[in-house]
Amino acid sequence: MYTEQGGISIWFFIGALLLVYGILILASGIAEILSNTPLQIVHADLHAAVWWGALLIAIGGAASYGFFPRKS
Repeated sequence: MYTEQGGISIWFFIGALLLVYGILILASGIAEILSNTPLQIVHADLHAAVWWGALLIAIGGAASYGFFPRKS
């Protein structure tokens, strides 16, 4: 979505940033699951990094797709 002056919406960049952060957090969560080192973290069995990474990917993907710059 182009703005009045022909620029790109800031929400596209925010969505792209959330998408990249989501991919990085999800990858670290998966690496944490696959590692065999015992973690001394409370509720480590809930795998919060995987859930947050997936949520950020969904929100970032939707925002990036919704505000992708298209010519009218």
